[in-house]
Amino acid sequence: MAKPSVELTRELQDSIRRCLSQGAVLQQHHVKLETKPKKFEDRVLALTSWRLHLFLLKVPAKVESSFNVLEIRAFNTLSQNQILVETERGMVSMRLPSAESVDQVTRHVSSALSKVCPGPGCLIRRGNADTPEGPRDTSPNSETSTSTTHSVCGGFSETYAALCDYNGLHCREEVQWDVDTIYHAEDNREFNLLDFSHLESRDLALMVAALAYNQWFTKLYCKDLRLGSEVLEQVLHTLSKSGSLEELVLDNAGLKTDFVQKLAGVFGENGSCVLHALTLSHNPIEDKGFLSLSQQLLCFPSGLTKLCLAKTAISPRGLQALGQTFGANPAFASSLRYLDLSKNPGLLATDEANALYSFLAQPNALVHLDLSGTDCVIDLLLGALLHGCCSHLTYLNLARNSCSHRKGREAPPAFKQFFSSAYTLSHVNLSATKLPLEALRALLQGLSLNSHLSDLHLDLSSCELRSAGAQALQEQLGAVTCVGSLDLSDNGFDSDLLTLVPALGKNKSLKHLFLGKNFNVKAKTLEEILHKLVQLIQEEDCSLQSLSVADSRLKLRTSILINALGSNTCLAKVDLSGNGMEDIGAKMLSKALQINSSLRTILWDRNNTSALGFLDIARALESNHTLRFMSFPVSDISQAYRSAPERTEDVWQKIQWCLVRNNHSQTCPQEQAFRLQQGLVTSSAEQMLQRLCGRVQEEVRALRLCPLEPVQDELLYARDLIKDAKNSRALFPSLYELGHVLANDGPVRQRLESVASEVSKAVDKELQVILESMVSLTQELCPVAMRVAEGHNKMLSNVAERVTVPRNFIRGALLEQAGQDIQNKLDEVKLSVVTYLTSSIVDEILQELYHSHKSLARHLTQLRTLSDPPGCPGQGQDLSSRGRGRNHDHEETTDDELGTNIDTMAIKKQKRCRKIRPVSAFISGSPQDMESQLGNLGIPPGWFSGLGGSQPTASGSWEGLSELPTHGYKLRHQTQGRPRPPRTTPPGPGRPSQMPAPGTRQENGMATRLDEGLEDFFSRRVLEESSRLPRVCPGGARSLGEAERSCRGGAWEETSVCGKGCWRITTGQERQGHHLPEN
Repeated sequence: MAKPSVELTRELQDSIRRCLSQGAVLQQHHVKLETKPKKFEDRVLALTSWRLHLFLLKVPAKVESSFNVLEIRAFNTLSQNQILVETERGMVSMRLPSAESVDQVTRHVSSALSKVCPGPGCLIRRGNADTPEGPRDTSPNSETSTSTTHSVCGGFSETYAALCDYNGLHCREEVQWDVDTIYHAEDNREFNLLDFSHLESRDLALMVAALAYNQWFTKLYCKDLRLGSEVLEQVLHTLSKSGSLEELVLDNAGLKTDFVQKLAGVFGENGSCVLHALTLSHNPIEDKGFLSLSQQLLCFPSGLTKLCLAKTAISPRGLQALGQTFGANPAFASSLRYLDLSKNPGLLATDEANALYSFLAQPNALVHLDLSGTDCVIDLLLGALLHGCCSHLTYLNLARNSCSHRKGREAPPAFKQFFSSAYTLSHVNLSATKLPLEALRALLQGLSLNSHLSDLHLDLSSCELRSAGAQALQEQLGAVTCVGSLDLSDNGFDSDLLTLVPALGKNKSLKHLFLGKNFNVKAKTLEEILHKLVQLIQEEDCSLQSLSVADSRLKLRTSILINALGSNTCLAKVDLSGNGMEDIGAKMLSKALQINSSLRTILWDRNNTSALGFLDIARALESNHTLRFMSFPVSDISQAYRSAPERTEDVWQKIQWCLVRNNHSQTCPQEQAFRLQQGLVTSSAEQMLQRLCGRVQEEVRALRLCPLEPVQDELLYARDLIKDAKNSRALFPSLYELGHVLANDGPVRQRLESVASEVSKAVDKELQVILESMVSLTQELCPVAMRVAEGHNKMLSNVAERVTVPRNFIRGALLEQAGQDIQNKLDEVKLSVVTYLTSSIVDEILQELYHSHKSLARHLTQLRTLSDPPGCPGQGQDLSSRGRGRNHDHEETTDDELGTNIDTMAIKKQKRCRKIRPVSAFISGSPQDMESQLGNLGIPPGWFSGLGGSQPTASGSWEGLSELPTHGYKLRHQTQGRPRPPRTTPPGPGRPSQMPAPGTRQENGMATRLDEGLEDFFSRRVLEESSRLPRVCPGGARSLGEAERSCRGGAWEETSVCGKGCWRITTGQERQGHHLPEN
């Protein structure tokens, strides 16, 4: 602070400070103010940061007049220490006591103006008022420098404070703190008005005005915030003055036509405007604004790189003017890279769009093009893009448009040519576009011929493809290798998914698949489709990384898909939203998460999940250490919170804690993955190995006395196989333990230890170099202060102690963080190697055991044939039956199973089935439930499903039919003569209309009563208890002819089953005179 004049008393100075309590008083001078020509009076000039105050020499002090530095139009220093200041309100002339005081006041005003705006804000002259300005020191270290290079965010806070003082408004310190702290820390050059949307409109106006001379911020952003007229005026003012603002985003800001007209005028006034990106989307600008804007864009020397005019109520007339501007200004052909005209219905439906098509057909630099919802003719557009920007276009959005205005069955040639010639496309959106079948085929053919693209996202959702589109996808999608993400949602595929899903699985370049809203089928078909989907993701070579079945209303049958997620290893993201699977679905999902180790993201909402379902998920995440993200289920959480607020809040906090834990590097529980893989690998083939070993051991025991040398060689080989089979049980854990032991002190950890030591040395060396360089620069800039500091406390040695990095930190960062991530990946690879080796060896052992079993069984058969004469069972039979007679029934079943399921593919299928959790009992009426219920009654598995088809199953044959009886009592239709009610349902198409007979007569000519037998029908018990169902004959898997008898009212009844699976009940009277075979 400058020393006050000696005439000013301490009391007056303190009174002035108290009067200006809102701002610090920087200088006080006793001056002579010229109140009238050549009449001077005593005053006190007090200087604050942004204002000059004049006081009378009275106590208490009172401000006579004041003016802000921004009000100064000219500042002249005259002779005899006189200052002449020209302000907006008039002239102020005063004399200061000394030349030093004049210099202090001049420097203060110049410094304040330089902080507000770079460059001279007013004309400061030295000498006479008519003499030109003298030289000034404008170096960075000068007190009068106008450079803002070293100011925080270009000196925004100072400019904002000066403007607040100029307008008489209170300065918001929170605005200054946010800009100086948050924006500066993030090096953010985008000024976002949404950060200050809680303030009043006049505060926002001052912030925008502060950007007029700010050289730090290059972008002004505002979206979904209606701006008042005073803010929009300051936006126009800033654009007219700014030489650094490069991008303006006013999206849904409530702009009108008049603002765009004024904006066009501002572009014409500011010759130093560097704006190259303009976004005015979602504002009703209409054609008047676009006509004015198009005229000014003609004068842009460098054009625009980005122009967004989505949903701006522009008509084809306005588009025509814009297209003509693009064509007339050659700068746009090389500068325009981003164009968005979406959500303007009818914009490209008329001939006025030819101007835009003409520009697009010329060589241009477009990379991003969005014309969705503009009634664009796709085939015409693609033809233009083929010649204009086909080589560098990466984003193309043509959703909600029409393919062609011409009716014809031929595919537009532009489809195939464009998609086969594109070089850099990464996103194509054709959703809600009713693609003709031929256009779809042309698109797929073009992509199949394209060898330049990869990982393309193709959106064909809501295109009404239906069965014809599904057929085209099945035929041609397999040859398309450039599509990495495919959206087929809401296309009405329904039952066509039965054949489409396997076809999608054949495309190994497909990584992300969206199939939602395509499951409007009956329950049985839905289950078949879901099983096909499960089979797709369980394939060993499945390439899918994410799968979406959102909004498919699968309800409880969602669990069919969820059950396959437990041991799935390919999917990293799954979307189950909008399926209404309720709490039981959440429970099934929790079971899958407990053993899954590949999922990273789960999206699920709108599933009617209560707090109980979220509790199951929270418990599952306690043992899951790999899931990283779970979308916030807004709908379900809100519903659950209304019914159980405390429990819902606690459960969701627990879920979030688990997700946060999983996002940090940590040791993954490999023991769980080991036990899971061990169960899947060994348990699947262990039962088969045990049965085969048992059979082979019995055959070896039976043939051990055979003297033939080939038989003895085979017996020796069989014994070795049995030994390998027994050892194979310990193969999986032994290999895993070996890898675990070797990894504890393996080369990876040793290398990490040495790297940690080398990094520690390198860090110390780097810090030493940095310290020496910093100290050297400090001595150069501040030599005096540096010598004093070194003399006082030996600063260099103290700093050297502060810049050391602990070796424990470096070692922990490498070994515990990066090293742990590497170790986790190594454990996964190690487990996959162990799994592969074990599976391969077990498969080989199974094959060799099976061949040995067949060979030894053949020897036994030959031996029995040679040793027994016909009709006389003898010693050979005893030899072969000593080991087999105890378990004959089991052997027959095993032979049949081994004969059909021993191949490797069947073994792998059994393993894959074991990975999938069985369907739970909550799906009512499922075949699995019926099978289990019939199994409890003694009926063999497969009988219920066998009723529905006439073809034999894969595990059976027609040989069992030879064991059925060929004679006996003929089956009769017992209720054939019972009258039936007249048919009320009209006959379907293709069926002849059958009129009921006028009446049914008995053999004696009497008419049959309609209610005959009605009482007995409802009172007679057809079957007794469930325990009286027929039992299965152990001699044949297909024969159910065993009869069971019961006595009712003194008469015998027999329940029998014929070979076709038909039930029949006969009474004792009916069996008189007829002989039925007794088994």
